[in-house]
Amino acid sequence: MTTFILAIVLLIGGYMIYSKVVERLFGINDNEPTPAYTKGDNLDYIPMPWWKGSLIQLLNIAGLGPIFGAVMGALYGPVAFIWIVVGSIFAGAVHDYFSGMLSLRHRGEQYPQLVRRYLGNGAAIFIYGITIVLMILVASSFTAGPAQLIAQITPLSFLAAIGIVFAYFLLAALLPVNKIIGKIYPVFGGILIFMAVAVGVALLFTDRQIPNLTVENLHPQELPIWPLLMVTISCGAISGFHSTQSPIIARTLKKESDGRKVFYGAMIAEGIIAMIWAAAGMTFFGGTEGLQAALAEGGPAGVVNEISITFLGTLGGILAILGVIILPITTGDTALRSSRMMLTEVIGKKYTKINGKVGVFLMTFVMAVPVLILSTIQFEFLWRYVGWTNQVVATFMLWTAAVYLLHKNRAHLVCAIPAIFMSAVVCTYIFYAPEGFGMDYQVSVIIGLVLTAIIAFWYINKVKKVKRGQQTNVDAA
Repeated sequence: MTTFILAIVLLIGGYMIYSKVVERLFGINDNEPTPAYTKGDNLDYIPMPWWKGSLIQLLNIAGLGPIFGAVMGALYGPVAFIWIVVGSIFAGAVHDYFSGMLSLRHRGEQYPQLVRRYLGNGAAIFIYGITIVLMILVASSFTAGPAQLIAQITPLSFLAAIGIVFAYFLLAALLPVNKIIGKIYPVFGGILIFMAVAVGVALLFTDRQIPNLTVENLHPQELPIWPLLMVTISCGAISGFHSTQSPIIARTLKKESDGRKVFYGAMIAEGIIAMIWAAAGMTFFGGTEGLQAALAEGGPAGVVNEISITFLGTLGGILAILGVIILPITTGDTALRSSRMMLTEVIGKKYTKINGKVGVFLMTFVMAVPVLILSTIQFEFLWRYVGWTNQVVATFMLWTAAVYLLHKNRAHLVCAIPAIFMSAVVCTYIFYAPEGFGMDYQVSVIIGLVLTAIIAFWYINKVKKVKRGQQTNVDAA
């Protein structure tokens, strides 16, 4: 229990202290009007209070990610606590803050366009492709998953359930952000928080022992921690999907100082939620072996349902069902919305007639077709391919933020160090994972580290080039 409580305290302390460091490095300016006012369109650019933006951001980035991912990551043992704390404070929350604030600073630009600004056209072309693929996979996964459960607990068929979920997706993607998302998401965000807090309190008073972090129980499983844990627990530590969602809220902020509470704060809240569910998974089933057996029998949804009902009774069962159905839906719909915004941004530059309501409908349906087709595939199959693309997107966002700070002559290592770490994660994972090349572990690690060294060498040269340019400007002055 000591490790669990300390981890929660560290996460809160990270928000109270490190978030202010990150905010100061970015350099906020509350005298500058935000895009919510300068580009107000009564669709995406609409001013909203920060507390509402925080709850929407939490729901957008969280969904079932910090619950299912944390439960599966708990198989690695208490070492998962370390990754959640360190990842959330120094990587995930930094990633989320810069993705939101750079979007706000550049008039609500989408993530791939930010990559273009700071990493160049080549990186942007790659990231446009992989990000839109990620959005389609997430939206498809979060159509299929809830539809499967709806079909199980109601007389509806799987296809009928998909139709209902997808109809809602279209409404949420097409209507102004303050109509559906702005009204019901804060309520659902409250349910997510209540569910996690209730389970957390129950953990503190249960007779089951929350495992502490020791050398003996650090990692009891056969699977290598590196890099699998960093991909298994993404939501709750660092997730590239967040950088695609942050611009949605960046277009609604009333002032730049709200960004720390909304972007950094929501990620820390997600980290706390992940910490609670990881601890619950390890504790409730008496360790990782019991958890593994429970996952094999009922999957993460079954595990969450059993924990919720046991700890919270009938209310817990209702919340578990609501969570497993509603939370992925509220992530899938914003995935479709953000993909529509990305496509409009890139195509609208070439075809200026694609704007207004007609353009919104056209871009939404262009993205909706592949989502609808893929949603008929099993959730588990789709989800296998979300993990790596998700962390690649996160890695590029960290490098984008590092280059931004570098050009501003600020402490760029705040972003560059986690960027190097995540580069090593994604470069190693794709060679080792079954959905990648499925190569030998040692060979995969070597290749991953070599590729990371090449990336680090690229960045060192970039630092030297920027420093020379800054010195030249000083000398010329």
